[in-house]
Amino acid sequence: MPRRLLPRFVAIMMPVSVLIVSVAAFIGRALPARSGWTTDERALLRSLSLASLEPLEPDPTNHYSDDARAAALGRALFFDTRLSGNGKVACATCHVPAQDFQDGTPLGHGVGVTGRRTMPIAGTAHGAWFFWDGRADSQWGQALGPLESAVEHGGTRTQYARVVASQYREEYTKVFGAIPDLSGLPAQAGPVADSLWRAAWQRIAPTRREDISRVYANIGKAIAAYERTIQFEPSRFDRYVNAVLTNGSTADAFSADEEAGLRIFIGKGSCANCHNGALLTDDHFHNTGIPAAAGVAVDSGRAVGVRSALNGEFTCVSRFSDAKPDDCEELRFATTDGPELLHAFKTPSLRNVSGRAPYMDAGQFRTLEQVVDHYNAAPRSPLGRTELKPLRLSAREQAQLVAFLKTLSGPTIAVSPRP
Repeated sequence: MPRRLLPRFVAIMMPVSVLIVSVAAFIGRALPARSGWTTDERALLRSLSLASLEPLEPDPTNHYSDDARAAALGRALFFDTRLSGNGKVACATCHVPAQDFQDGTPLGHGVGVTGRRTMPIAGTAHGAWFFWDGRADSQWGQALGPLESAVEHGGTRTQYARVVASQYREEYTKVFGAIPDLSGLPAQAGPVADSLWRAAWQRIAPTRREDISRVYANIGKAIAAYERTIQFEPSRFDRYVNAVLTNGSTADAFSADEEAGLRIFIGKGSCANCHNGALLTDDHFHNTGIPAAAGVAVDSGRAVGVRSALNGEFTCVSRFSDAKPDDCEELRFATTDGPELLHAFKTPSLRNVSGRAPYMDAGQFRTLEQVVDHYNAAPRSPLGRTELKPLRLSAREQAQLVAFLKTLSGPTIAVSPRP
């Protein structure tokens, strides 16, 4: 080729080479791999697999979050019914280990009946907000709420400090230091709903109230250290994804309906918009038009919960937190206004979902079929505006989606932290 023609030839060929590369890239994304999933779909499946879950970072608000001694103390406290006003309620009363650390009832039952469903615990340490409305911004802050609730544990701070002093003094001291002098304190006193117990709390000197509250906060930190050890184990879905990604064994292959349900989950059903990541939750709050439960008032959800978090006594920025100011961005930049907060609830993990009926914030739906039907129909919300749009799934597609959801079940275990 004459030298004078070479630049023009190169100029003509460059777009062609770019086109070839672009087409090759498109084909790599669009065409199914041997498993029948495209490259993009395989990447999404990988992101939903438990194998993609990042290791837990230390909780900056809780210096003892990964202390094996704190976790051992927290486990004992978690199962101790003496941490209640009637001596019959423990954390494990509603968070039953054999039932995926929830209780299978529409509303939680402690010394009374709550207005919401008991949330499971496994994997929650990866989140930033706790409770259905996110009114706690740390796991230890969440653990403290039920202890003083009049319908959950129904006890007080002086009572709980005495339980620790009499039953767990050595274990507590090894982790948190000496227990303060509790002599002369009333048996029941704390900033609770009961007017007599609240008045008794106000009569205690401020410095002693601070000491008692510090013990109370440490109870929460110990329980949180235990709850951090509660983890999900792989499900059939995780084993299926591993086989897809490695072109490995088909021993855990899905049925045709299960695979179709998975395709609906990440596609037409739009489920993965909110139920994403390895724990199948975005940890955000959404109004999905859930009706109020019978006998329960319509719940404002996040609209009230975020303000409770900002005004809470045991938050990331409180004097009981071990965090530095820069560690508390979630709280400092939390959205407090906007119609999207009204009747919005935290997205729960879908792991083990088939064994956790009934569903939603107050157990409004008894079956997964009812849940899928609700999302398919997208009815108006009883408060605020729903984010849902009708999915227009056929009856068979709904059944396929339910079939897939049942593959998400696996064991839940407690793994002790290293001493």
